[in-house]
Amino acid sequence: MSRSIGLSPELVDYVRSANRPEHPALARCRAETDAMGDVSRMQISPEQGAFLQMCARLISARTAVEVGVFTGYSALATILAMRDMHGDAARLIGCDISEDYTGKARSYWDEAGVSDQVELCIGDARETLAGLTETRAGTVDMIFIDADKTGYDAYYEAALTLVRHGGLILFDNVLWGGDVVDADRISEDADTAALVALAEKLRTDTRVDIAFTTLGDGILMALKR
Repeated sequence: MSRSIGLSPELVDYVRSANRPEHPALARCRAETDAMGDVSRMQISPEQGAFLQMCARLISARTAVEVGVFTGYSALATILAMRDMHGDAARLIGCDISEDYTGKARSYWDEAGVSDQVELCIGDARETLAGLTETRAGTVDMIFIDADKTGYDAYYEAALTLVRHGGLILFDNVLWGGDVVDADRISEDADTAALVALAEKLRTDTRVDIAFTTLGDGILMALKR
């Protein structure tokens, strides 16, 4: 799973133990995804999950969208916080291309009793988001983007249409393991170049206020003005 760059294993353990215990379904999701091997690096860490929950609480989010669901940890963390605040009115829409990984996610959502509050859309997220902008423009509270990095700019523009004023857009992996400061990687790797371009764009984008954080592999936050 993701881990904050530069933190020793001891500090990681300390941070995780200092947070409140995970919901049992979250703990099972994390443990079983860890056992999947190298692909498990796509899963966010429990401290990132706690961070997403706090973000949802700070803006009293009731409706969220996630681009890149994987095995469902971040979606579950978010919907649990929203359900705690808003009960059955809480809703999360997840976008992913994999039936395989999201099939695992469904089992954790079932365990937590939130399956009826999560709408999973399988297919190209650009098309899914385009459809959502026709019906939900300006109504979404929070969007978490953790998918193909070359798509981040397109997802951002769609997210700006979807979120309300004061709504929050979050991008994961914006440090990309440190490659974003490696000139060779920027010139050779499309993902790295896309992440650098996104950070540069948001830094001067007057439509949002931003904070670039180093939690996990970097989370870039954009609050719609």
